Amino acid sequence: MNAKVIVVTSGKGGVGKTTTTANIGAALAKLGEKVAVIDVDVGLRNLDVVMGLESRVVFDLVDVLEGKCRMSQALIRDKRVENLFLLPASQTRDKDALDPEVFKTVVRDLVENEGFNRILIDSPAGIESGFRTAAAPAEGALVVVNPEVSSVRDADRIIGLLEAQQVNEIRLVINRLRPKMVASGNMLSEADILDILGVKPIGIIPEDEGIIVSTNVGEPAVLGKTKAGEAFMATARRLKGEDIPYPKFEEDRGFLAALRRLFGGA
Repeated sequence: MNAKVIVVTSGKGGVGKTTTTANIGAALAKLGEKVAVIDVDVGLRNLDVVMGLESRVVFDLVDVLEGKCRMSQALIRDKRVENLFLLPASQTRDKDALDPEVFKTVVRDLVENEGFNRILIDSPAGIESGFRTAAAPAEGALVVVNPEVSSVRDADRIIGLLEAQQVNEIRLVINRLRPKMVASGNMLSEADILDILGVKPIGIIPEDEGIIVSTNVGEPAVLGKTKAGEAFMATARRLKGEDIPYPKFEEDRGFLAALRRLFGGA
């Protein structure tokens, strides 16, 4: 992806957006980019916990937008990964505190004046004002989708909204794929999701209990040795333009034909 400002989003909650943001941000930083990850889920704020930086939060995104602090005061530098920074969300305000135009100015400043190579924006779930603010400055999008019907249907809606906002580069991150279920034809494969959504995947992340552990201890999986961590690192390499092969799974596609009909497919 050529986009420097990328919104990480999904139609429904609980698909792994925040985990994806933390891991791809950390992976890109490990690969030499200066990266800022921004939590726009105002009122909840989970990205700092997933990254293990919650104890260092003093100022937040809303403080920056309202001019109560400088950007340098709110940005938290990750001590484990050089050139990885977090701009946390506020827990005490709601999404109405976010002005999309002011947010666009803040993000533009990070790229043009602070020297960041990549900005990853962790969007709230759904299609309300929080999503619209998160997507406002975006040039590209990573749509996180689980291989299940409800998640794919919601992702279809999100993709339409992103295209309406003229987000030019849209890619899928297929999260929590179970290879054995794909092989037996009991789970949507990457090919099925591509057929339904018409958007190319840039990452395929397997179901991995190691993600639960990494989230609980506040350490992105790419900093350890797990299957999901390796998949997130491969995703970051593809994002940078490297030709990294995708895993392939055998499947019986007959069972899934009925699911496609839900989306008007063949």
